[in-house]
Amino acid sequence: MFRKRSSIFLKLIIGFGVAWMFLLATVGIFSLEKVDTVAEVLNPRNENWGNKAGDTSNKIPFLERPDIDRLRFQDAMKRDAEEEMQRVKGAEEELQRRDEERRMRARDRVVPPFKDVFKQQTELQVIPNVGLAKSQQTGLIDAQTQKCIDEGLIVPKWNIDKEPMAKPSMNWTGEQGQGINIIKENLSPEERKKFDDGWQNNAFNEYASNLMSLHRSLPDVRDAECKSIKYREKLPSASVIIIFHNEARTVLHRTVQSVLDRSPPHLVKEVILVDDFSTFEHLKQPLEDHIKPFGKVKVVRGKKREGLIRARLLGASVATAEVLIFLDSHCECAMGWLEPLLDRIADNKSNVVAPIIDVLADDSLRYQYSSAKSTSVGGFDWNLQFNWHVIPERERKRHKSVVEPVVSPTMAGGLFGISREYFEYLGTYDPGMDIWGGENLELSFRIWMCGGILEQVLCSHVGHIFRHRSPYAWRTGTNVVKKNSVRLAEVWLDDYKKFYYERFNFDLGEYGDVTARKELRRKLNCKSFDWYLKNVFPELFVPADAVATGEIRCKALGSFNTKKEPACIDSPVDKNAHNKAVKMWPCHNQGGNQHWMLSATGEIRRDEGCIDYAGDFVMIYPCHGAKGNQEWVYGKDNSLRHVNTNKCLTLSEDGTKPVMEPCTGIDRQIWQWRRKPPPTSSLPPPSSKSR
Repeated sequence: MFRKRSSIFLKLIIGFGVAWMFLLATVGIFSLEKVDTVAEVLNPRNENWGNKAGDTSNKIPFLERPDIDRLRFQDAMKRDAEEEMQRVKGAEEELQRRDEERRMRARDRVVPPFKDVFKQQTELQVIPNVGLAKSQQTGLIDAQTQKCIDEGLIVPKWNIDKEPMAKPSMNWTGEQGQGINIIKENLSPEERKKFDDGWQNNAFNEYASNLMSLHRSLPDVRDAECKSIKYREKLPSASVIIIFHNEARTVLHRTVQSVLDRSPPHLVKEVILVDDFSTFEHLKQPLEDHIKPFGKVKVVRGKKREGLIRARLLGASVATAEVLIFLDSHCECAMGWLEPLLDRIADNKSNVVAPIIDVLADDSLRYQYSSAKSTSVGGFDWNLQFNWHVIPERERKRHKSVVEPVVSPTMAGGLFGISREYFEYLGTYDPGMDIWGGENLELSFRIWMCGGILEQVLCSHVGHIFRHRSPYAWRTGTNVVKKNSVRLAEVWLDDYKKFYYERFNFDLGEYGDVTARKELRRKLNCKSFDWYLKNVFPELFVPADAVATGEIRCKALGSFNTKKEPACIDSPVDKNAHNKAVKMWPCHNQGGNQHWMLSATGEIRRDEGCIDYAGDFVMIYPCHGAKGNQEWVYGKDNSLRHVNTNKCLTLSEDGTKPVMEPCTGIDRQIWQWRRKPPPTSSLPPPSSKSR
């Protein structure tokens, strides 16, 4: 009996042991299985997309998968984070120790006046940053003064107690992307003149820029997912091409410095500064003296004022790297900006890439950035003006991660990267275009229609100063933006060009010979503009769908400066016009702000702005496609009835503005509006002024 029970007990023990070993083996097998890498999650292979240069059946490429599993990656990140925390803690303790030593030395010392301590170097107005390390002071004070400060022989008055003798009207440093907010009224007359001259010459606050280090720090603005992406080890080299004309000294130097400071040295083969015939003295020999120690930075000078387009062609002609990166001369590159751009081009040479363009505030140079989720992509309107749009839902659904590169119908054009080989294959820029304007749309259409892909790379950030005006003088007598836009319309828009020409009543003006550009399109075997609209930018409202187009002219006369004249609805529709009243203006028959379209869904619109009535006054509001306050009916009696309120658009009794009143059929409620756009066959021949 005992033996029988012992045998049963032994079998139970053996069975339990076997089961336990099987469980351990199973766990071991699964633990050895390679888990998905971060790149696999962010950049899934999609066999339905991909592309080749010149191949009309273009596809979206994929990223190579790194040979590392997620557990090892997380361990490495944790170890790096701990080491970084220790390094930062040690650096902070060292700074505190040095500050304490300086305060001790300064107690019995007579501190000289500020103007005698810090010297002015060349043309840079120098004011020290409070509590900056030596590397952050570079470019602000001379080496001898910095040495004295480091050794405690000279102490700025406010560094003793962290408070200045006369409290300044600004925060001095600008570090970590912070802006410098200057109260102009608190400046002396001499400094106020420098402040005003900086705004006048540059259309941004040069005075604030001069108070910042050329190496000022920026926060790491990348999304968390971007920081974990591992790019391929072998990336192509880049020639960074920066065009400048009479640029502010410190802004230009900081642009160059940000490229060098935040790019892996082996990836930047050269930085090419193209001088578009500047006249400021600091951009001549002093600039060459400044960049000489860098080695890989060089200046190419134009012999006459060429404008952005031909200046970029000059820079590209001397570039030697595999990739061309074009930047404006008032930028600051953020951490990790370059590798994501080069990685996409390394994947396929026909990928053209643009970074997220963050904002450097023109009044303080504060770095303002956005996340990948809130990023916009490029578009355009039928005035052939570039604009921004939210990332379409169809594009978001195509990706598994919010930080994957997204396709963009157009690009802003100031900041982008392209394979030098592919740039030449596409025909570079149109050399017949002048100065600036339209070249970004022309290149965008050409990329898409001729086998390439244009992408917004959401892990690459570059800050850019957006000016509210151009500070430069241009030659008069020619509308260069219109000339350039007509050239691109003639070559790339096919029959859709009529919707642009309607904006100025088909007065094309002189736009030069486009024969060579049309031949280029034929050789590249490019697709039609209709294909582009249907496949690349289907969200764009096409005027062909409009049931009425042109000026909206009232049957009754308006009153302008005591004169009775034909009155037309007149208003801009850009973001500055949103929520503002629509106006009446004498009809001029030149399109522009008097060109309107009635969509099939009842919107009175131009591009993305619609006439809206919410019960108070007639205004401009972004088109939302939900009808409501934006739904109108153009009746057979030529009245414009607002569906929501059942009131009619009416010229006010004094003849100065549009109002809403009950429909009575009076002359002030009758509007003449061409009900259909001209047929394709009625297009006029190219301008007789073209060569």
